[in-house]
Amino acid sequence: MPNLILDVPHTLGQAPALERLKNKFSLAKDMYQAHISHLQEEWNDTGLTFDFRAAGMNVSGTLAVEEAAVKLKAHLPLAALLFKGAIEKQVREELERLLR
Repeated sequence: MPNLILDVPHTLGQAPALERLKNKFSLAKDMYQAHISHLQEEWNDTGLTFDFRAAGMNVSGTLAVEEAAVKLKAHLPLAALLFKGAIEKQVREELERLLR
């Protein structure tokens, strides 16, 4: 199973970055609810553990929010390997925009 690992620096501090991510995740759930099923999310003081199904594929991982960086580790299905580069690029760009 391919892994997607991103380390996105920011200057917001942990609490503001976490708040932005929570808000964005809530909006994304509403926006993509027709495409995502079996969503499980567990937020804590330092990030998120998630699991969902999209396009018939399971995706799971963690999002760790640190004082100066956000670290994403996601397990992608083998079928997504062909799209890993595009997925990584899109997720990185979205996180960078959000954390400015």
